[in-house]
Amino acid sequence: MYGGLFLLRLAVGSIFIVHAIPKLKEPKTMATGMGWTLNQVLGLGIIEFISGLALIGGVGIKTVSFVLAIVMFGAIYHKIKKWHVPFMSHNGTGWEFDMLLLAANLTLYFKF
Repeated sequence: MYGGLFLLRLAVGSIFIVHAIPKLKEPKTMATGMGWTLNQVLGLGIIEFISGLALIGGVGIKTVSFVLAIVMFGAIYHKIKKWHVPFMSHNGTGWEFDMLLLAANLTLYFKF
């Protein structure tokens, strides 16, 4: 059981780190693409990067997974309400992956 949770933490943490890197390396480009301010993109990138590291390291799992669940809820909200993105899209902009990450973070939250 705990081996599976470790693998889930490793996978989810890695995904958030990889998705944080462009926000931290090219924040202006990301801000333009997302329609956000530079500070919002940098803040999100920092949250994703640190939280990803914490999940992998097993530090503050309950808190970090809750924070990342909020991030994913926000991502889904933006895709549905602001950008009118369908659940699944052939160009990769759907929110099915976001829903999976939301569920994974909620699973970690309720298990720890």
